[in-house]
Amino acid sequence: MNIESLSQQLTETFGSKLIANTIAYGEVTIEVAPSDLLSVCQTLRDTDLLRFEQLIDVCGVDYSAYGNSEWATDESSSTGFSRGVEPAAGARLKFGDETDFLHTDGKRFASVYHLMSISNNHRLRVRVYCEDNTMPVVPSVIDIWPTANWFEREAFDLYGIIYDGHPDLRRILTDYGFVGHPFRKDFPLVGHVEMIYDEEQKRVVYQPVSIEPRVLVPRVIRDDGHFGEAGDDADVPESTDA
Repeated sequence: MNIESLSQQLTETFGSKLIANTIAYGEVTIEVAPSDLLSVCQTLRDTDLLRFEQLIDVCGVDYSAYGNSEWATDESSSTGFSRGVEPAAGARLKFGDETDFLHTDGKRFASVYHLMSISNNHRLRVRVYCEDNTMPVVPSVIDIWPTANWFEREAFDLYGIIYDGHPDLRRILTDYGFVGHPFRKDFPLVGHVEMIYDEEQKRVVYQPVSIEPRVLVPRVIRDDGHFGEAGDDADVPESTDA
């Protein structure tokens, strides 16, 4: 089954449950509502024509700054590194700062599932947007694919997406006392808190981060004649090879 046939089969199987069904970069992506996620995933796994037995990954996505060109480097070879030189705001926030750049007029968070059918040799991407930007919640698929356990914990840790029904939803990459979710677009690059050893209390304590945010713009020195003028090669000594 090619990707066009797979896309058509998905449309025939799910009908109005599909909010979107697109083909891009050689893969099919479907979008479903949170309320339909579990039934759609169950069908994706159990239907013979689909048979997506394997969950490869679960990824969180924060679309709040989607389309922001702050980190664009398409012209880096001629104009230097533009990343963060003129910040939109988020990367330079400090502890307690408010964010006013978020595009919260739409749905901010999404959970994306990458599936593979070993039986039918095809792949699929399933995306579901969280209904609430303040408290992003989607159902856990752990009962359908047990491998979702750590994947969902990772998305919870890094993006703050809550997977309803997960039996052990807790942080997996950051420390127990970590504040915030570091992959959110409004999370400052320097973090919210830092750890120091307090001599009086004789223990490690947390305090608001004291590091001043800064941007390092690398200086690129080229020796390939890119910026040389005509005739510059006249000063280059000739080879002494026989």
